[in-house]
Amino acid sequence: MTMTQEEIDALIAGGSLESEEPEAEQEAVEAESAEFGELKLGSADTIYSPLDPKLELLYDLQLPVSIELGRTNMLIRDILRLGRGSVIEFDKLVSEPVDVLINGKKVAEGEVVVIDKHFGIRITTLVDPTDRLRGLRK
Repeated sequence: MTMTQEEIDALIAGGSLESEEPEAEQEAVEAESAEFGELKLGSADTIYSPLDPKLELLYDLQLPVSIELGRTNMLIRDILRLGRGSVIEFDKLVSEPVDVLINGKKVAEGEVVVIDKHFGIRITTLVDPTDRLRGLRK
């Protein structure tokens, strides 16, 4: 089909092309909603063994381990007055266990011990593995 310059200009200007051939009527087709099965990735109850080959890639990762002796809130003016010999009181008692945090998440509790002039922590309680996994997803 060849078009004249007038027909091309009319198309560009937003007009319609009057065709000599009748257009076939198009039938309306309704699309149905797609349905997908549930994606199962593994539940929070799935616990991997330390020897599981899926975990091998993680063995060489380094994560920060810290011990939380306690917490307190202080006013900025009190913080600015701190100096050598100042004492900060925490919310925990001496007899209470300290928290063991790995990458900022609590994984265990323990008691402070001294080993050859170095501090150490004796683990007394581990956080339930399912609770640790739920903590990772937050």
